[in-house]
Amino acid sequence: MNIEIVIPIIILLIAVIYYQFKVINKLKNRYGRIIDIDSESERLSKSLSEMKANYNQKKDIFDKLSDSLKIYEERYGLIELGFYEPIFEFSTSDEYKYEINNIREEQKYMLQNKTAIFCNTEWTIDGSRSKGKSSTNKNIKLTARAFNNECDSLILKVRWNNYKKIEERIEKTYESINKLNISNGVQISKEYLDLKLKELNATYLYAEKKYQEKQEQFEIRQRIREEEKLEKEIEKAEEEEEKYQKLLNKTLNSLKKATGEKLESLQSKVKELEAKLKESQDKNKRAKSMAQQTKVGYVYVISNIGSFGDNVFKIGMTRRLEPLDRVKELGDASVPFSFDVHAMIYSNNAPELENRLHKAFNSKKLNLINNRKEFFTVSLDQIENELKNHDDIETNLIKVAEAKEYYQSLAIRNSVEESNLIEYSFPDSI
Repeated sequence: MNIEIVIPIIILLIAVIYYQFKVINKLKNRYGRIIDIDSESERLSKSLSEMKANYNQKKDIFDKLSDSLKIYEERYGLIELGFYEPIFEFSTSDEYKYEINNIREEQKYMLQNKTAIFCNTEWTIDGSRSKGKSSTNKNIKLTARAFNNECDSLILKVRWNNYKKIEERIEKTYESINKLNISNGVQISKEYLDLKLKELNATYLYAEKKYQEKQEQFEIRQRIREEEKLEKEIEKAEEEEEKYQKLLNKTLNSLKKATGEKLESLQSKVKELEAKLKESQDKNKRAKSMAQQTKVGYVYVISNIGSFGDNVFKIGMTRRLEPLDRVKELGDASVPFSFDVHAMIYSNNAPELENRLHKAFNSKKLNLINNRKEFFTVSLDQIENELKNHDDIETNLIKVAEAKEYYQSLAIRNSVEESNLIEYSFPDSI
């Protein structure tokens, strides 16, 4: 073959081979990168799956710990507390106290008869049954001491807002101690736990009944004080009547001998004394009437925007001769601002009128637990419409509350501080 032909062919082949080599390298590099991307994507996907699984696992642990923690917290809304259903319904605190003693006697009996905490396994130590029995008895005593001390401590803390949580803690203590004792066969009986829960219930109700009795005693003392004040008002009115009568008699005697300017002065004084005497006689008559007829009194409608907010009214009753004195007392007792009077209704049967109004707004009560608290979330228009339903009542409600102290305080302060509670929560999954 001609060398001149061969050389160009060789050069061409070399060029083709070189080009193919370059192309192959480029394809190899590109394909390698694709493989690397796919591999990285697969690795990231696997890592994400593991992360999600790990998150779900940790979230589950977090939720369980949160639920457990709630048992030891005391601030809850009523929905979280659940509805409290009393086991006992006695009329006096002494009956509850007697029931608590009975429950404790039952517990003592179960402990003495070894039915409260027991062991069904007969253990031996170094082949000795007596040593095994001695060890079992020690374990039973330790278990009894631990459970009883914990229950006693919790029962002493029971209040209206933590009853359910205390109950749960006693049950959790029961479960925890029994779980720890599985290895030695010592167990607290369910019957003994039930007695502890009955004691918790009776102790709570005992405290509640004591509080109610204290409130009732307070009301009785308050009523006695009201009656004593009424008697003093009668005495004061009688003294005033006697005083003005004497002054009037003395002035009338002087009038008989007076002439000219002195006569005119004494005649003016006589009119003034007659008016004061009439006023003191009316006051005396009213006071005696109210003392003789215990139903006579005033029903008042008052508000305290600064203390309780808008549309919250106290509807109460007083037998005071000067009913506004009662309102002033309420404003002086544990509230930051004075009350505004919207109505002061005189009635021959104030307790009945008060009761009718309370029944009409029963669903509007602010305090749904203590019926002796006379605050209602209601509008003045509703109160006025209710009063119009009674033909024997004539009154004009004062619609606008002055709330002078409250609004002056707002003007001085210029701003109201608000605290925002931030709750942290986690999504169910990521």
